[in-house]
Amino acid sequence: MTLTKILVPLDGSELAEAALATAIDILSEQPATTLILLRAAEARPSSPSDPMATRARLVREAEAYLDGVAAGLRECGITRVKTTVWYGPAAPTIVEAAEAEKADLIIISSHGRGGIGRLIFGSVAESVLHGTRIPILLVRDSGAPLLPLRGAVEAGSASAPVSRS
Repeated sequence: MTLTKILVPLDGSELAEAALATAIDILSEQPATTLILLRAAEARPSSPSDPMATRARLVREAEAYLDGVAAGLRECGITRVKTTVWYGPAAPTIVEAAEAEKADLIIISSHGRGGIGRLIFGSVAESVLHGTRIPILLVRDSGAPLLPLRGAVEAGSASAPVSRS
């Protein structure tokens, strides 16, 4: 599969930046691919100050952050890097930006929360998954718990192919 554009959404966290390692691995195999770094900026509803000034400040901060990440990537030899800041809630903004940029792949990190954690905190990655047909490569937090697979054989019994005679 030849990729021309990979979109990596970043929010400034180490978790989100973990997706960059996977993107770099892919780029080493396909150096003609452009890496698009996206930051979705959105003010909290409780912001007491001027909404337009807050929005402008958030966009400037996001641009500065992405410029720094892009500079670090360029120092590592990744030269085809584009940065873009979109204003809006994370999941729909990621979907819209990926479609507008004509991305071939979205690489996104996830906490890997399940159950009540996902209900309380939501999952941007899951919302993006349900909101686009663009392929998604999900990078899980290395500390995320692994849950037993549905239909998996109970511990202690070996899984083996069933042979028919």
